Amino acid sequence: MKDALRAEALRLGFASVGFTAAEGHAGQAARLDEWLGEGRHGSMEWMEGRPVQRASPQGLWPEARSVIALSMSYAPDVDPLALADDAEKARISVYAQGRDYHDVVKKALKALARWLIAREPDSELKVFVDTAPVMEKPLGQAAGIGWQGKHTNLVSTTHGSWLFLGAIYSTLDFAPDTPHADRCGSCRACQDACPTDAFPAPYRLDARRCISYLTIEHKGPLPEEFRAALGNRIYGCDDCLAVCPWNKFANAAQANTKLLPRDDLVAPDLAALLALDDAAFRAKFSGSPIKRIGRDRFVRNCLYAAGNSGRPDLLPRVEVLCRDPDPVVRDAAEWAARALTNL
Repeated sequence: MKDALRAEALRLGFASVGFTAAEGHAGQAARLDEWLGEGRHGSMEWMEGRPVQRASPQGLWPEARSVIALSMSYAPDVDPLALADDAEKARISVYAQGRDYHDVVKKALKALARWLIAREPDSELKVFVDTAPVMEKPLGQAAGIGWQGKHTNLVSTTHGSWLFLGAIYSTLDFAPDTPHADRCGSCRACQDACPTDAFPAPYRLDARRCISYLTIEHKGPLPEEFRAALGNRIYGCDDCLAVCPWNKFANAAQANTKLLPRDDLVAPDLAALLALDDAAFRAKFSGSPIKRIGRDRFVRNCLYAAGNSGRPDLLPRVEVLCRDPDPVVRDAAEWAARALTNL
């Protein structure tokens, strides 16, 4: 059954499949408690909720016997760092350049779930993609599909770091696979690449300093100390993933074709993004994970990029946004206007 399920998962577009028991995983709870206790989750209050359910699969669903951990590749075919010095363009994290991964991965998980139920009609299962108290990364390591690297993301010797993760909790007793060994060794490329020093130690992330957190989860004005470090990043950050040496084994041919990037989001024009009103924002990012942060937070990010661009030609657009109805947008616009005026 495990071999047949793996074959079906690969047919549905997954890159790897592994199995682990649903009980135990005590180390996950201790690590989560430490991280939360230090406040490194920032304003993500939802991380604090339901700690028992998050710490263990059986804490969420006592009937679960096994966890099927799955990954789906979104490996890019271009260097995510190539636009770092391009003042004309904005940078969007690779994962957000295509369709919303929640929809793509969940659709594939549901198809795999139907396949499994058809063969084991007396069993039950639940599918998860990043929207429930499920610790996909440590479960993925326990199931042998990769290991949590020093940047805290899952890494595979076959697919690199460009992975979306999903999980199926099942009442079936699958024999667990061997947990994956840590293969980071002495490498610290991800830590050295971080522009905001978001890693206080290997395998430890302080979300409050992470550009992905700051541009996506943080709702108010960004702390002044991080604004220049954003450069032209307007949604997420790929630096710690992009420099991982294991990505030499990842290539775009491994990526699920349903996750291919949109041409207009690979290297978007910064000036055009500054002009988006709410209706235009919603239309442009329909079906994209970017839509969830809303126009105001997105334009806030674009304004920080404008202030970092060194382009005085953007000043008229920035000055218009100094009168925006949203106070956070106005704050970012005023900061960008000062930066461009003082060139």
